[in-house]
Amino acid sequence: MSDVYEPYERLIPIVILGKVFHVPENNLLLRQMQFVSPDIGYGRYCWNGECRNCEVVYRRQEGGPELPALACRVKGQELMQVVKLAFEVKYNMSEALTAAEEVQGEAEGRGAG
Repeated sequence: MSDVYEPYERLIPIVILGKVFHVPENNLLLRQMQFVSPDIGYGRYCWNGECRNCEVVYRRQEGGPELPALACRVKGQELMQVVKLAFEVKYNMSEALTAAEEVQGEAEGRGAG
């Protein structure tokens, strides 16, 4: 399974829907999501940007502008905050999202996503 990931030396924290995940640096966001939720590998993704099933909205830093992207086209960066997920991604990540730890202070101010 490690053959699907780009080489990395460390895990970096990213925030997805208010939950913290540690994922391999230097990888596409969709691969990073697959690292914490293997079900992503069974989802209906084309992995080349055509299907748009991996659409996300993210911020590069807290308080920054919300940016739309395809998770198969953007590399996840340390402390990136994914604030919206396409249905397919959210479905495939449901177990990981349920089990992950909330970011401090996020539970009070976060919408239904």
